[in-house]
Amino acid sequence: MDGQIYGVAFLLLLCIATALPENPLPRTTLSSSTTGASSTSAGIGINSNSVLVALLDSHYTELAELVEKALLLQTLEDAVGRQNITILAPRNEAIDRLVDPEFKRFLLEPRNLPSLQSLLLYHIIPSRLHSRTISRQTSHLTLTGEHLELPAGSISDPDVILRPDGVIHGINQLLIPRSVQQDYNRRRSLADISAVLPTGAPDVDPRTHRLKKSAPPVPLGAPPVLPIYDAMAPGPNLAPAPAPGPGSGKHHFDGHSQVKDFIQTLLLYGGYNELADILVNLTSLATEMGRLVSEGYVLTVLAPNDEAMAKLTTDQLSEPGAPEQIMYYHMIPEYQTEESMYNAVRRFGKIKYDTLRLPHKVVAREADGSVKFGSGEGSAYLFDPDIYTDGRISVQGIDSVLFPPEENAPAEEVTPAADRKPSTVTRHTKLRRGKLLETACKLLGDFGRSRFVSCQ
Repeated sequence: MDGQIYGVAFLLLLCIATALPENPLPRTTLSSSTTGASSTSAGIGINSNSVLVALLDSHYTELAELVEKALLLQTLEDAVGRQNITILAPRNEAIDRLVDPEFKRFLLEPRNLPSLQSLLLYHIIPSRLHSRTISRQTSHLTLTGEHLELPAGSISDPDVILRPDGVIHGINQLLIPRSVQQDYNRRRSLADISAVLPTGAPDVDPRTHRLKKSAPPVPLGAPPVLPIYDAMAPGPNLAPAPAPGPGSGKHHFDGHSQVKDFIQTLLLYGGYNELADILVNLTSLATEMGRLVSEGYVLTVLAPNDEAMAKLTTDQLSEPGAPEQIMYYHMIPEYQTEESMYNAVRRFGKIKYDTLRLPHKVVAREADGSVKFGSGEGSAYLFDPDIYTDGRISVQGIDSVLFPPEENAPAEEVTPAADRKPSTVTRHTKLRRGKLLETACKLLGDFGRSRFVSCQ
């Protein structure tokens, strides 16, 4: 009987223990109604009176969106749980308007997530600093481990939000740490990317029948050793390509994907379907461009629009190799943007760019606040600047098809007529007696020819 009583009591205690909540004091969760935050922030367990919730609910919406995109909510929750924090929140205008669009695009790329996280954590100080305290100190240690030197007058809204676990100051600019700036500069200059250089067949010395001494190693990030003309496939007026070398399987550039992306951009941009059709269907230039970019070369394409391509006649396109020659003349083996070309022509007046069609060059000059290519009736204006720019391929839209000047034009202008004219003049300027002298000699000849020897 006693055993049954103890068994019933044990079951009652077990039921009571399972009915009780594990945490008698539940923490308020961050709901999706706060800030219009996404579902990512809905499950974070922080106090509703936290400075982090206040940030997400504040009018600093640009900063709140960047925090969510950088996946820093959990990191900030851990920081708030350990100690008070001070958040330097840039205004929406400082992020939306004052930041360079290219730098903002760099931050939002998925591969640059560490840079975005470092940038945001650089605005958070792991201590509670009010406006008077923060203005007195010159250097502050941030969550990134770097020291922040706050510029004078950058705090526009001091102590705008006060909470038990932190304080928020509004600032009028975005603070960029040195590490993020270096990553951005390295990305722009492509210094951290090295190309797989094309290697030729072994070169044997015919006298010693031994391999010649190999070239010194090329440092990482250096441009290709071979000129772009040697790396191109054999074609009219072009040097043959070097013999293929063994593949290393370490390709830093995916040129074919970049060319595919650039052609897709042309189609989505509109007005350049004819050029895309020539690159992909009528010729193999798309494949050749992809191989060149994969080997580390850069290209600038002057893309005529559909209206300009429609003016080409059948005779201009029917000759063998004519489409390739036209396109080669529109490809510059340099990376140029609208800004760089316009600054060059404004500074130097006239610039000659090398093309893939040897030995012709494209002449560029400043005209009507834009860049004008060519001269005379065959000139073209920069119509749609920077259609596609990715650091390796640049596409600039023009409103006409360019043709190189005729090679025999100078020979036709220089004629031998100028050389013949002096000879005819010298032929007719021989010493001759005048009409009057001949008549006088005839009259005086009757008196005595021996006296007037000069008349003979």
